[in-house]
Amino acid sequence: MKKAIALCLSVLLFAEVLVAVDSKGAEYVGGTVNAYAGAKDPVKGVLDTINTEELVFTATAKNFRGKTLAIPYTRVIDLEYGQKAGRRVGTAVATTVLLGPIGLLSLFSKKRKHYLTIGFKDEMDKDQVVVLEIGKNIIRTTLPIVETRSGKKIEFQDDESRKAGLGD
Repeated sequence: MKKAIALCLSVLLFAEVLVAVDSKGAEYVGGTVNAYAGAKDPVKGVLDTINTEELVFTATAKNFRGKTLAIPYTRVIDLEYGQKAGRRVGTAVATTVLLGPIGLLSLFSKKRKHYLTIGFKDEMDKDQVVVLEIGKNIIRTTLPIVETRSGKKIEFQDDESRKAGLGD
């Protein structure tokens, strides 16, 4: 019985971590391309910024593992970066169960999601858009690389996004 309770508490505590994008990874959140058609949830993957000709997202999610989406830098029309901040409710519930009322203090912490929206022309010269969630440990290196190689300035949704994206 104790093992079952411990397992349930562990699942509650780490559920939020399991659904979050890896700090060094990325997720395809949506867009107009058919690369990940049929995906009901964001598609986890990795972003290749080493390639100087195109930005390449490679899926690591079970249903799409190995499938890639390549966006040539020369075809990029515009770039936008924004954040979404949210409370760590799942963590607060779990820590409250484990630690009592003191666990509610975790409600004061925020998690930030970093989104890069890329508008580009596909190989048939049609407008396309892709929204990627970028991990917190690679956002500050990814943005300047994409901006420099595409020759397009990143539009920031607000001052908070500008600070986070530029490391101010």
